[in-house]
Amino acid sequence: MQLNNLAETFLKDHGATPSFKNYHGYPFATCISVNDAVVHGFPNTQPLKEGDVVSVDIGAYMNGFHGDSAYTFALGDVGDDVLKLLKVTKESLYKGIEKAIVGNRIGDIAHAIQEYTEKQHGYGVVRELVGHGLGRSMHEDPQVPNYGKKGTGPKLKPGMVLAIEPMINLGVKEVFTEDDGWTIRTKDGKVSAHFEHDVCIRPGKTADILSSFEAVEKAEAANPHLKVWSYSEVSA
Repeated sequence: MQLNNLAETFLKDHGATPSFKNYHGYPFATCISVNDAVVHGFPNTQPLKEGDVVSVDIGAYMNGFHGDSAYTFALGDVGDDVLKLLKVTKESLYKGIEKAIVGNRIGDIAHAIQEYTEKQHGYGVVRELVGHGLGRSMHEDPQVPNYGKKGTGPKLKPGMVLAIEPMINLGVKEVFTEDDGWTIRTKDGKVSAHFEHDVCIRPGKTADILSSFEAVEKAEAANPHLKVWSYSEVSA
C-alpha cells in the first residue's frame, strides 16, 4: 500500500490522474501482484519479503490520453529459475515490439511472444488476459494477445497505439480469479511475470516505444545481486 500511495501522489503532483482507480470499480491507483498473482493484485499492508516477485502495473491519464506500463521486480534471491522467467518474459516483450510494423498484423506480435516463451522455453502463456489499444480510453481495440498465428488479426496501421504486455507463467498457463473479483492467480501456484510497454506504429520502421524502463533498469544495475536485461542486450 505504501507503493500504491507513493505512485498516486507522484501522478497527481505531475498533473496526471490514476487510470486504474475506480475503473469498473477497481479501488486502487495501481495493480501490485506478488508471486503467483499474475495481474490485478490489490495493494495491501503485508510487508514484502526476500524472494518475492512483484509486478507493478500503473496507468496514468493526462492531457486527454492514457498511458499504461508494467514491470516485474525480483526482491533479493528469487532463484535462477525465476530470474530466467523474468529475463525471457522481458525479452519476449521486445520480440513482440519488433513485429509491430505497418502492414503486419496483431497475430505477428502474438506469435513472436508465444514462440519465444512457450515454444522455446516451455512457459505458460496466459490466454484470458491480453494487451490492448490505448488512447483516449484505457482499453481500446484491437486486443493484443500473447499467443496466436502469424498473418492473422487486425492489420497494423500508422498512428495506432498499443499496450503490449506479455503475462507469462513459470508453470501452467491456466489461471483463476480470487474472491475479490480482481486478482488473477496461476492455477498451480507458481510465479508469473508481467512486462508492458506502450508503442506507436510508425510507417517504415519498428514502432516507437512511448514508455520507458530506463529508471528501473538503472536502479537494478546498482544492485550487485541482479543481472539486468536491457533492450540493447535483447536486440543484440
